[in-house]
Amino acid sequence: MRPTRRGLLLAGAGAGAGALLGVSGPGAVASAATRAPLAAAGDQAPYASYWFPDSLPAGSPGAGIVWRSLKQWRPETDPDLAHNTATVPLAARFTPVAANTTARAGQARISSLVSFGPTAGNPSQGSAGADYYALTHWAYLDELVFWGGSSGEGIVLAPNAPVIDAAHRNGVRVLGNVFLPPVAYGGDLRWTRDLVQQDSLGRYPIAEKLAEVAATYGFDGWFVNAETDGGDSELATRMRGFLRALRAAGEPKGLRITWYDAMNSTGRVGWRGALDQLNQEFFEDRQGKVSDTMFVDFRWSAGSLASSGTLAGQLGRGRYELWAGVDVESGGWTTDPGWDAIVPRGRDHVVSYGFYRPEWTRNHLTDRSPGAFHAADDRFWTGESLDPSRPATGSAWRAPATVVADRSTVTALPFATTFNTGHGVRWYENGAVTSPTPWNHLGLQDRLPGRRWVVQSSGARPTVTLDFADAWRGGSSLLVAGALGAPATVGLHATRLPLTGASVLELVYRNESGAVEVEVGVAVREPSKPGAAVPYTWLKAQAPGSGQGWRTARVSLSALAGRTAYGLAVRLTRIGGGAVRWRLGSLAVADGPERPAAPGGARVDAAAREGAKVSLRLSWQRAPGAVRHYELYRVLADGTRRFLGGTCGTALYVPGLERSGQEARAAFEVRAVGELFTASEPAATGYAW
Repeated sequence: MRPTRRGLLLAGAGAGAGALLGVSGPGAVASAATRAPLAAAGDQAPYASYWFPDSLPAGSPGAGIVWRSLKQWRPETDPDLAHNTATVPLAARFTPVAANTTARAGQARISSLVSFGPTAGNPSQGSAGADYYALTHWAYLDELVFWGGSSGEGIVLAPNAPVIDAAHRNGVRVLGNVFLPPVAYGGDLRWTRDLVQQDSLGRYPIAEKLAEVAATYGFDGWFVNAETDGGDSELATRMRGFLRALRAAGEPKGLRITWYDAMNSTGRVGWRGALDQLNQEFFEDRQGKVSDTMFVDFRWSAGSLASSGTLAGQLGRGRYELWAGVDVESGGWTTDPGWDAIVPRGRDHVVSYGFYRPEWTRNHLTDRSPGAFHAADDRFWTGESLDPSRPATGSAWRAPATVVADRSTVTALPFATTFNTGHGVRWYENGAVTSPTPWNHLGLQDRLPGRRWVVQSSGARPTVTLDFADAWRGGSSLLVAGALGAPATVGLHATRLPLTGASVLELVYRNESGAVEVEVGVAVREPSKPGAAVPYTWLKAQAPGSGQGWRTARVSLSALAGRTAYGLAVRLTRIGGGAVRWRLGSLAVADGPERPAAPGGARVDAAAREGAKVSLRLSWQRAPGAVRHYELYRVLADGTRRFLGGTCGTALYVPGLERSGQEARAAFEVRAVGELFTASEPAATGYAW
């Protein structure tokens, strides 16, 4: 079932989107409405990288756009490389026993094509605003495509580092995007020929560049979308040769290719809505694998997907290596593509599927506050019930939590989370505000509970949310609110944590309304079957003190030494009955304290003054040993430390700083932060006014 053709004027990243969906209309250059604000003259702001394969368009780029040739790219001359390089390795994942009887492991998987920002002017390291698509439901994803591109800006996009780091922390691969747009969107067949060009030795230089970019920036491969029509069979043959060269260059680095169903073996563009004889050579040919997966165009039908799965098997490939496109850009959870053609309930799944633009959960909102966004995003991924252990199976929307088994990366100690989503209206440290400025940076996101939210109670079910009104650390905390006529269990993380005699679980929480008895649950065996309750062992979490302030409870797990923790939970019992408002700020399991080593060589690399404000690029040397991320603070004359930003890398851009009073020098400190969110000694530097 193909999506309805919409006569939209799509611009910038939207132009690429519309082309993939087969929408007609102009849109070669990003519009002012979709492009980020232009940098001030002399500004040092780094942005996510984008290129043309080789030759550039005629004329001059629009304001705020820089035309670049990928063929000319060199890492040693890339001025933004330190800001665009991801550092978090791809984490291994495991599949716990499913929370319900409908989600399946080993069958359909999910990819997402997401536009996190414009092609040009997409900040490398987050920005000063909380209105951002802070994806957190990584547990249901296998692959994320950094979607975008346009003929007026650039058609090869490298993902920015925060997206890569957050995805990798949760075991999800991230692909850059190669978008050869239709002629209606300004596409030029010259760029396709540039992409597949060969040198005098028969090599494909752009394929080698793409592999080098991915390996240098730290992402996992490329989504290749060739939609510029007018080619011939010779061009198709060269495209297949290019894909093989890209595989050869990328395979030693673990890189992957997803091919979009557009160009076929004739060299023309003819969206098939299937894997068939006209496009199979871009997936598998007589020499073997050409691409790792194929994104099947939205024109699929039940019959075409069934035949596609059969053909994949005949080629020696798996049917779940095919992503059936599901367009949710305009309809979100009201979308019904014909789910039984992809993931029928009563028999094996047919193929995998790919969401096109799930950031609808943010974009369709009038209130785009973080809380409103996460409420919508939870409904999209979990379904109407907002509890994956009680799926709303009668709903027309087939939420991912009801279809695919969730995965987790929580497999080693120490483990900690402060329920930080990667954006917020303030930044907190130890319960105190250290920056009042809204912010976003996905690389600072914690590993969050994958199942949101499994709540068990014989009484009324309280509401569980990620809340932004207060936090222990970062920008958010977990809030349990509502009537509590009986004890309520809130499932948190699925884990594989090896416990020792020294293992301790720590909670930081606060009672905001009502007295609550708190217990922590540690499951030392898995549920007996999908949908069964997790068998927790309950331990009292006694925290000293009283009142509504933050309190810390430490629970020894020595009695469970030698066992494996398969799940973590909290159980709340209202003392005296009635409603509660209880906030969890931090959860940690460790065998002892840790403190990372300090970074070295902190310095200001560049400064741009405009009036009374200055924008800075700072860098430092990586701290030895394990580091989760780095945080930059400004130290004021009275000793107050103000949070300026964080990153998983070793360079950070800070815009729009103003002089504090008559200070002669702005003082900065960089600290390494470990997995338990303990900070190192600082590395200091400054800027003389």
